[in-house]
Amino acid sequence: MKVNKNWMLLFVLLQIQQLAIAQVEIFEGDEVSNQIQGNLDIYLVIGQSNMAGRAVIRAIDTSYIEKTHLFTGNELSPWVFANNPLNRYSSVRKNIRMQRMGPSYAFARSMAAENKDYEIGLVVNAKGGTKIVQWLPGTALYQEVIIQAHEALKYGKLKGIIWHQGEGDRDPIRVDMYLGRLEILINALREEFGDPTIPFIAGQLYENESRHAFNKMILYLPDFIRNTGIVISEGTNTKDGTHFDSESAILMGNRYAIEMKKIQLEQIKKK
Repeated sequence: MKVNKNWMLLFVLLQIQQLAIAQVEIFEGDEVSNQIQGNLDIYLVIGQSNMAGRAVIRAIDTSYIEKTHLFTGNELSPWVFANNPLNRYSSVRKNIRMQRMGPSYAFARSMAAENKDYEIGLVVNAKGGTKIVQWLPGTALYQEVIIQAHEALKYGKLKGIIWHQGEGDRDPIRVDMYLGRLEILINALREEFGDPTIPFIAGQLYENESRHAFNKMILYLPDFIRNTGIVISEGTNTKDGTHFDSESAILMGNRYAIEMKKIQLEQIKKK
């Protein structure tokens, strides 16, 4: 009996993928979440270095986030209790020593405090130094997001996406093309997960002359695409001219939560 070679290749690739998922190591000291009931409110966290987290993790930022779980990608232990650095299980991240605190920490803390009847699952898959074209459908980064998210969604429903990216796209030509590219990404993610209304929140960069055009452009996102929101960066500071400091990462995270709650409330009112 002859077996189609393409099917054999596909089978082997799937086996390799499943083996890779099972072999993701759980970091020493992480507490595995074994009581997941399958009804998590899941949020996808993607973007470049500021979303991956480059702010110093202070003593006050080391505690676990109440009722919040972090997706690991490990088949046997898919969730751990969430604490910083939240990008440590990203399947695309840079060196673990670079992963610190980003906006997702305060975002998750605020979302968890809002509704104590539900538990939150975070899928954090950011990578520093990336341009938006590296996140579009068909790219390796996009595919990794899809793989991670679909595995996590076995345990709940996708309630929203937060995105912080743009340092690699702030030159005039890329700024002019950015909203069109972001629309492609948003529409692809919504189609992939079968919900055209998934809230998508993007953030401004730290404001200065070189980033002003980008920050002005991104403000038009809610007018350009429905069910989207913008987090302004007014009042933030950086530790190196690019990456938010600890206080600003917390401020941005809280603003992401405010925007997410606002869109979710508007959607509830329309039902």
